[in-house]
Amino acid sequence: MSNSKAQKKVERKRKLINRKRRIQYRLRDINWAAQDEPMFTASNIHYELADRVRGLASGGIGAMHLEARRTGLIEAIDRRLHLLKIHKPYHESDHVLNIAYNILCSGTCLEDIELRRNDEVYLDALGTQRIPDPTTAGDFCRRFKRSHIQILMNAINDVRVGVWQEQPESFFEEAIIDADGTIAHTTGECKEGMDICHKGEWGYGPLVVSLANTGEPLYLSNRSASRPSYEGAAWYLDRAGALCERAGFKRILYRGDTDFSQTQYLDGWDAKGRCFIFGIDAMSNLVETAENLPEKQWKRLNRPAKYEVKTVPRESPDNVKERIVRERGFKNIRLKSEDVAEFPYRPVACKKTYRVVVVRKNLSVEKGEQVLFDDIRYFFYITNDTSMPANEIVFSANDRCNQENLIEQLKNGVRAMQMPLDNLVSNWAYMVMASLAWTLKAWFALSLPETGRWAAKYKSEKSAVLRMEFKTFLNAFMRVPCQIIRGGGRIVYRLLSWNPWQHVFLRGVDALHTVSKWRHPLRC
Repeated sequence: MSNSKAQKKVERKRKLINRKRRIQYRLRDINWAAQDEPMFTASNIHYELADRVRGLASGGIGAMHLEARRTGLIEAIDRRLHLLKIHKPYHESDHVLNIAYNILCSGTCLEDIELRRNDEVYLDALGTQRIPDPTTAGDFCRRFKRSHIQILMNAINDVRVGVWQEQPESFFEEAIIDADGTIAHTTGECKEGMDICHKGEWGYGPLVVSLANTGEPLYLSNRSASRPSYEGAAWYLDRAGALCERAGFKRILYRGDTDFSQTQYLDGWDAKGRCFIFGIDAMSNLVETAENLPEKQWKRLNRPAKYEVKTVPRESPDNVKERIVRERGFKNIRLKSEDVAEFPYRPVACKKTYRVVVVRKNLSVEKGEQVLFDDIRYFFYITNDTSMPANEIVFSANDRCNQENLIEQLKNGVRAMQMPLDNLVSNWAYMVMASLAWTLKAWFALSLPETGRWAAKYKSEKSAVLRMEFKTFLNAFMRVPCQIIRGGGRIVYRLLSWNPWQHVFLRGVDALHTVSKWRHPLRC
């Protein structure tokens, strides 16, 4: 590192420490006396137009564009995806990133692109004369055919492999691939491909196949809401497994609920050395087998605490909901205990016998203060993993619920599933491009180094950024007010405020400026 760069890093660290110290001083504990006036005292407020100094509210967009350039995402999209015969003036990557960047800058719909388009500072910050308007962005989505969407997802996943290969060796111990479907509700009446689901809602039924390790959506598929949630899942699971094997993962684990235990595929996955844990319906033959198991085979299932109390345990508040249920005599089902057992089972569509882990829930059915009767319910999981203890199989299967959090973030955080266009395929294309905003968030977290003197702290911060909700990420890393300065062949983002995540943000930017063996150096 040159002396000038070292001096700049020292100066930057000094400024960060000073800014942090100033805010901590203002927020220090004070034994306040009674105040005669409110704390908000500003009154003589005026607005003026700046002459030369120009600012950008979403200053983190520069880091996201660095991420897209460093990883080779821009080149991969333009090399693989061909939807435009002539680039006058936009390339395919311009359209794709235009939609993703709009969401990263707090846009919630295609129309918000117009705000970015009329922001001169935003355009200068990205080094562009103009960006596509909302109508042009919508027209670009309508150019897609199903094959083009597959090409775009493959291009993104090829880049994803490169991002993964920058991770430490422990990252590749196991790839956990989850699959689930959801309903994307729409109030439109003329959207081709929409249908009514089992809940009586109109819309589409997207399929999400994701990597649980990082929360990245690997494949997205749009379908009518009336289609079964498992439709097409096996094909995408195969592709996701091949992708993770190509990246170097030593073990592949598929997970899904009862709708995804498609027994005709289990032998094939087992033959490829891929593990699976799927829920399986409580069919009468399985229930009969569980009821006939000797009592000595059942073991109590003790679930770990949801979190560790780091200070003094607090007194639990009154359960208002439970009190009202008792007072009004509502029917209530209370869990008394859980037991776990296992037995061999060969599904009709399989040639091999697999392991079924069963959870017996011992329930008490109550009405008000009166116990009506005891009840027992069984939950089954089928797996080809013979080494993991039965209770760990159950915990792993239950951890798949974290994918519901990812789907919630894609739906209501990123708003990738708002289905703004007029047909199934164009909405599918928008969903893939919009979800790229979440992917760039994950890639930024993965780019954070976790070595050196403060390795434990860096690893904890990296994990925290990776698990962040999208809104929290926007507040911490994207809504960073910056002064934009252009000159000398450089675009400088001068930070104008401080937040507790700023040192992590700058460490990530430093990592993006580091040329590695597979990334291309930045040209600007």
